[in-house]
Amino acid sequence: MSDDQQRKFRHPVVRGFTLVELLVVIAIIAILAGLLLPALSQAKSRAQSIACINNLKQLAVCWNLYVHDNDDVMVPNNFVYGFNVGTTNPPTSPLPENMQSWCQSITRQDPNPITGAISMLFTYNQTPKIYRCPSDRSTVDGYPELQRNRSYNMGNSINCWQDNHYRKFTEIQKPSNLFVFMDTDADAIWDSTFGVIPLGAYWQDYWLDIPADRHQRGATLSFADGHVEKWKWRFPKGNGSVGGRARNADDLADLRRVQQHIKGANGN
Repeated sequence: MSDDQQRKFRHPVVRGFTLVELLVVIAIIAILAGLLLPALSQAKSRAQSIACINNLKQLAVCWNLYVHDNDDVMVPNNFVYGFNVGTTNPPTSPLPENMQSWCQSITRQDPNPITGAISMLFTYNQTPKIYRCPSDRSTVDGYPELQRNRSYNMGNSINCWQDNHYRKFTEIQKPSNLFVFMDTDADAIWDSTFGVIPLGAYWQDYWLDIPADRHQRGATLSFADGHVEKWKWRFPKGNGSVGGRARNADDLADLRRVQQHIKGANGN
């Protein structure tokens, strides 16, 4: 057999990757993953923030439709837990229990979805998920696999049995400056009212309720004119104490910002 014929029957030599080459490939994949994962995480966070804003816009529409259907009277906002400001004592039973409210759900303990029996706004939009922020991963007490039914509270300037509130929409001087719904901290939420102590009061440096900071240390709020805003806080809001004093100057500045958007502030 000639040399040319022998070459036709020779098997080609298959060269594999060396260990060094494999390590280089793995390192490149790790670098690419390190670059892509934060971008994907930020994209997911932005999508959840947009969905939260959309939820509040839909709730704002429901709120305004109620006003239209009830001769200018805003939906009642009376489901309020009582507690002592400046202490760490847990909240007591809702006060007053026999009064109507836009949502009568103790979200930390309620395993049921939002329905017309719970929310006076449900008739205008029968989609329970608009009551919960998509970034809110908190679960019902005793039900670790069951997400809570609500993330939002209504400001106590809105038709609340407590002092310093409006009953009718036309009483509001600057609807664009008065907040209605607030994305509320998962560790602090109980009833469905977001209490704010006004400037000039003895307890003006204390949070009655605590806003959420789920959206890159921010929260979403709706206003009486129907628009929705995303606010970023100077100081993280997690682990705050219901009825507790602002923890530092930045936290106090955040509280002051909220106080500027209740009845009696900035011409409201």
